[in-house]
Amino acid sequence: MTHSAPINDLDNVIRADRDHVWHHLTQHKPYETKDPRVMVEGKGMRLWDASGREHLDAVSGGVWTVNVGFGRESIGKAISDQVTRLNFFAQNVGSIPGAMFAEKLIERMPGLSRVYFVNSGSEANEKAFKMVRQIAHKRFGGKKHKILFRERDYHGSTIATMSAGGQPERNAQYGPYTPGFVQVPHCLEYRAQWDVENYGERAADAIEEVILREGADTVGALCLETVTAGGGVITPPKGYWERVQEICRKYDILLHLDEVVCGVGRTGTWFGYQQYGIQPDLVTMAKGVASGYAAIACLVTTEEVFNMFKDDASDPMSFFRDISTYGGCTAGPAAALENMRIIEDEGLLANTDAMGARLMDNLHALKDKHAAVGDVRGLGLFCGAELVADRVSKTPAGEAQVQAVIADCMAQGVIIGATARALPGLNNTLCLAPALIATADDIDAITDAIDGALTRVFG
Repeated sequence: MTHSAPINDLDNVIRADRDHVWHHLTQHKPYETKDPRVMVEGKGMRLWDASGREHLDAVSGGVWTVNVGFGRESIGKAISDQVTRLNFFAQNVGSIPGAMFAEKLIERMPGLSRVYFVNSGSEANEKAFKMVRQIAHKRFGGKKHKILFRERDYHGSTIATMSAGGQPERNAQYGPYTPGFVQVPHCLEYRAQWDVENYGERAADAIEEVILREGADTVGALCLETVTAGGGVITPPKGYWERVQEICRKYDILLHLDEVVCGVGRTGTWFGYQQYGIQPDLVTMAKGVASGYAAIACLVTTEEVFNMFKDDASDPMSFFRDISTYGGCTAGPAAALENMRIIEDEGLLANTDAMGARLMDNLHALKDKHAAVGDVRGLGLFCGAELVADRVSKTPAGEAQVQAVIADCMAQGVIIGATARALPGLNNTLCLAPALIATADDIDAITDAIDGALTRVFG
């Protein structure tokens, strides 16, 4: 199917892109002999490229962002109305959409109370790290400054967030890194490091072992993705989160949960941590906050953390001495307010539960049918299928085979993702994150495409 919308001067657009745009995560050498793909329009879960070809998007804009789907006129209008009235003022003063979105967000995050606006997930995590470091200086003589992070997790592309990055291929060639960041083991039971019955608790205990090795009086925070995203869509096993929270409280360590991917409805609750009944001290979010209609990210904290920065008004060094220029843009919170309304009014949390269950059922059926599917895992509309060369040994499928599955699906008009350029020898998990508006027909079309691709690639 082709789309009828006119594309003016298409040849010039493609030439300009090829000659001047430096794309993310892209080796550009092939563009010397072929045209880059240019997307021109989206509606719902469908995209049309410059050739007019239609694609079903199973990864919400390529990087798990467009939670409410493409073409939402009401979000566009909310942005237009707001930026015409007031587009920007530095975030040391307030704005109407900023105040109203912060209030609505906090209503959905019991136990948390303060919102710090920035413009990307990397920046939100960086701000959290800075808060932890400043608290260390204010209260612990600078000693309690270390930040623990988990193997296979990803927290951003700045040098500091990469210092807390558990994906070696992403980190290669960008060091040296910022000191004071310490890795803890992953919690993927399919590739278990310990042969125990209560694997979740054992994986959490491994964090305590690192704390004791480093010295609890030197550790300020533990930063984890609630559900590991680009490291293989890892849903922590039973008992993990409860034990993690217990450990953090035992040693007075702030629990920082990175919800950049799984926040704002992706798992079927507003935030992924709410699936586990835990209470973080800091939560970062970005992608789904405004579904990609405007750049906005947030760092949300407890009142206790907030109060640490106003305990001595006479000290010019006591407040959080930080700024984010584009945290003062009003388009982001205006879009986020409308994005939240859509999720609520259209019942998209319930739809995510229902369609997520269907997606997992379909993936389990693929596992029953194809020996190349070693494991399936996920929560809500955030699922992964790990591909293997051999089920008994769990030998990972080759990256070329995994990419062949993606290319085959693309040829069928379905866009899926996979772990890529992240984990040496383990870039073998297909990643699926359809928009929260997905229908049963959409879910079936996605898994039908994967079914055909697995047959052609693996036999």
